[in-house]
Amino acid sequence: MKARANNSPKQMPRRERFRFETRIRFIDTDASGRIHYTAMFRYFESAEIEFMRTLGISYSGGGDYAFPRVHVDCDFMLAIKHDDLVEIEVSLRKLGRSSMRLEFQTYMGDALAAKGAVVIVCMDRRTGRPLTIPEELRSKLSSALSNSEA
Repeated sequence: MKARANNSPKQMPRRERFRFETRIRFIDTDASGRIHYTAMFRYFESAEIEFMRTLGISYSGGGDYAFPRVHVDCDFMLAIKHDDLVEIEVSLRKLGRSSMRLEFQTYMGDALAAKGAVVIVCMDRRTGRPLTIPEELRSKLSSALSNSEA
């Protein structure tokens, strides 16, 4: 399944790889002409939002819980520059009681240009404490799990 920036993807079949295609914007580059390291996380987030949308999950729903990031990382293998066309592959690698780990692989053509991950915790909005991921969300997330750690 591939989604392009500003297009709505269709429902994703179980365990199919999800890829988000976009171009690097000039505003996201630094003085060296390469993507600024912080911008890569915004591209990961855009890919994540579209990935979740294919599962029928929206972060804009409000409700009693939120999903703060408690860990992020990114490694660059190639220079990513303004106007480069990239595809970001998103995979749900771990689904715990109250947290999940998403991994991202960014490709330019067939070459791996960057990879990263985020750990997201389900949090009770009132208390700010971790919360068990609600069953309706867990069911949707489990369908996309990329390994056997459900």
